[in-house]
Amino acid sequence: MTCLILIGMMGAGKTTVGRELAKRLNLRFADCDHELIARTGVSIPVIFEIEGEAGFRRRESRMLAELLTESDIVIATGGGIVLDPANRALLSEHGTVIYLNVPPHVLWERTRRDRNRPLLQTENPRERIEELYLQRDPLYRAMADLIVDGERGSCASMASRIEKALDEYANRKPLCTL
Repeated sequence: MTCLILIGMMGAGKTTVGRELAKRLNLRFADCDHELIARTGVSIPVIFEIEGEAGFRRRESRMLAELLTESDIVIATGGGIVLDPANRALLSEHGTVIYLNVPPHVLWERTRRDRNRPLLQTENPRERIEELYLQRDPLYRAMADLIVDGERGSCASMASRIEKALDEYANRKPLCTL
């Protein structure tokens, strides 16, 4: 049974890299946010608007639990999935957790024109990214079986680095940072 779970900040490349990784490993790919949108028929901003962040997080947790029942899958999670201790426990129990670590200045460049990120709809979105990174980075690191630098390189090169790290991890090497 293979379950690879990508965690990291919004804009880290979890969806793009996850698709490529799943293709290379001949696994199914699922994005928690996209699955949630498909099930509800509305966008993430609409869920936030109607139910608030707490309502969105409840839906996100249920979606994660459902996806983790599958085998042979690569899952791209939402950036805030690690905020809930129950989610962290699920992640640890059900798969190999891979943290795509991208510094805040790169995340800002990748997300600054994206209007579908409710947490960035503030007066100073760049500052918000930095705050979220400071809050979440320790949680991502604590959860990660593997940490991969997502700042540089193409999607294909990141997928290659993850494959290499997975091979090393399978051979029982300690936490890998690439």
